[in-house]
Amino acid sequence: MQPTVVERELELKLILSPERSIPVPARLSYRSDDPFAIHVTFHINSALPVNWTFARELLVEGVFRPCGHGDVRVWPTKVDGRSVVLMALSSPDGDALLEAPAAQISAWLERTLRVVPPGSEGERLGLDDGLAELLAVTPADDLWLRDPWPSDESKDGE
Repeated sequence: MQPTVVERELELKLILSPERSIPVPARLSYRSDDPFAIHVTFHINSALPVNWTFARELLVEGVFRPCGHGDVRVWPTKVDGRSVVLMALSSPDGDALLEAPAAQISAWLERTLRVVPPGSEGERLGLDDGLAELLAVTPADDLWLRDPWPSDESKDGE
């Protein structure tokens, strides 16, 4: 079965100072075969785009209240009367504060939640099937399950 992919192109703002920001085209991507993660690709003026992956749950919660710590923090706020979601990203290469329109983020997240409802992500990974396959007895296992040290007792006077 092919995974379902939910994508959204949008323009974020890279906040440089309280008075200055620059637009950053971005793509949000979610795949039903990687149900816990969202992927964000930032198209900046460089040879390669910048990719970030973090928990879908983090962005879902961040639309409503501040959450996260370390490399990714997300929180809602208002800017000039508009509802936005701020994402603070930190890496060894630097830090970035990005502003996203809350309505667009929420609509995209809603689509991902319809594809894979919260709490059902684990079922999509096929862990039970994978473990069953890994632990299944095979004909070669019969060799390993035999006693490697046969008895020293002779049979029929041998």
